[in-house]
Amino acid sequence: MQTELIRQDGTRFPALWLRDNCPCGSCQIPGSGQKLFDITDLAPDIEIARAEEDADGVRVVFAPDGHRSRFTHTWLETHRPGPAPAYDDRTEDAKTLWVAADLQGTVPTGVWPAFADDPAERARCLQALLTQGFVILHGVPLADRAVLDVARSFGYVRETNYGELFEVRVEENPANLAFSSRPILPHTDNPYRDPLPTIQLLHCLTNAAAGGDSGLVDGYQAAATLRREQPEAFDLLTRTPVTFRYADSGADLSTSAPLIGLDPLGRIKQIRFNNRSMRPIALEPDRIPAFYEAYRAFAELLYRPAAQLGFRLEPGDCVIFDNTRILHARSGFTADGARHLQGCYADLDAAASELAVLRRTLDIIDQLERLFNDEGGSEYLGEPVTQAAHMLQTAAHAEAAGAPDALVAAALLHDIGHFTGHISGHQLMTGTDNRHSHTGADWLATWFPPDVTEPIRLHVAAKRYLCAVEPDYRQRLSSASLYTLDVQGGPMSATEADQFAALPHAQQATALRRWDEAAKDPQAAVPPFARYRPLLTRLLHTSPDA
Repeated sequence: MQTELIRQDGTRFPALWLRDNCPCGSCQIPGSGQKLFDITDLAPDIEIARAEEDADGVRVVFAPDGHRSRFTHTWLETHRPGPAPAYDDRTEDAKTLWVAADLQGTVPTGVWPAFADDPAERARCLQALLTQGFVILHGVPLADRAVLDVARSFGYVRETNYGELFEVRVEENPANLAFSSRPILPHTDNPYRDPLPTIQLLHCLTNAAAGGDSGLVDGYQAAATLRREQPEAFDLLTRTPVTFRYADSGADLSTSAPLIGLDPLGRIKQIRFNNRSMRPIALEPDRIPAFYEAYRAFAELLYRPAAQLGFRLEPGDCVIFDNTRILHARSGFTADGARHLQGCYADLDAAASELAVLRRTLDIIDQLERLFNDEGGSEYLGEPVTQAAHMLQTAAHAEAAGAPDALVAAALLHDIGHFTGHISGHQLMTGTDNRHSHTGADWLATWFPPDVTEPIRLHVAAKRYLCAVEPDYRQRLSSASLYTLDVQGGPMSATEADQFAALPHAQQATALRRWDEAAKDPQAAVPPFARYRPLLTRLLHTSPDA
């Protein structure tokens, strides 16, 4: 059988491409998606022997190996082969380019305590860092090495020859102009290093000097302007390697790269611009004038007053910026005035990873809140409360009992399987066991640890257990709960009860069950779902491979 979506001739999805991307557990590690085979393990003459489509996706049988794969419609639509260029979040296509006037009233800023503690605020700030190229945090503690805490809140500190942290203050005989009081024009840091530090942080501890204001320039914007206005100069700067070097008593660093770096598709991806560190250009003499003309044209675009966002770092401010895109500058200041910054480097891939994990985290919390607000507003299987009110009451009982966070979360989410399974709660009330405890636990296990999911998995069994070991427990059940008890298997046998009691999360499940039975009061005041968002966020898996 052939579907219109996947044809045996491979005109929409080539057979070898599909086979190479099979998502099954024999081909990929669940979670990380790392492949368990190599390209040479696949037959070069792979064909689609059969393809069958259902409501959720397509099942494919390949020849000659007979392997069976299943691809969801969402996956096929997301990865459909076509002429669109590959997405790269480091290139200009993923950025919002700007000059100073574009940022009037919209300079991306945040506040340290919220950045550290609130995933939504941290995601907002990291989004600004990755799209606009920078963010300024206020309220970072005026403490030695606090800048390292900021870097570690979203990634890892990149240690260099300057150490994991460097001091920006006047030195008597500086080897680097950053450690003087002289003005510094827009530049990128460490262009002599490969790989280049991709994020720089500067935290202000003291700024009592006259002058010493900071400035940022969008190098991608300047490069895009050069491409539009002087394409030959742009082309020359993207094709000419420039050597940068830094040497002192403890280091001798050099690398060669164009001032404007492009990806294989010609998109702007990296700026290396630092006149202080450039070494003599290695070109034929007759080509040097053209290079310097293009170099000057680019510099003039970067140095334009209209291009530069100027601001003053006050004590407690920390600016975080993309060092492959944003050039930073400083006005001169009086050497006798106290000005002290601490800086460090980090990497864009860690910030992008943190943002992706935060989005995944926030997406599931948002999804849960929508379930509470939408499906949760329906009646709760013959009880006098809504489904959402019942789950919120259960969580409130858990909190009142001093339960740990994971068990409070389990109490809050214990009936989520009524919304996420193939068989609804209403079908349960007509005599079909929807196994909502298992369905909900399995669905939540993508994001939550076993201390949350396993009491949920066992909470129906806990009702059967309690009815078996406590003679009067059955009498406490509502009529609806008595009905579902019979549908779900009735009280346990003595052997089943012993087996249940030995399970690792049996005690938590029985506690949850008691709160569950007590959470059916139509007059009870319940907190909103939003109350539990921080608790749920703390419990979510944070590893990208979780």
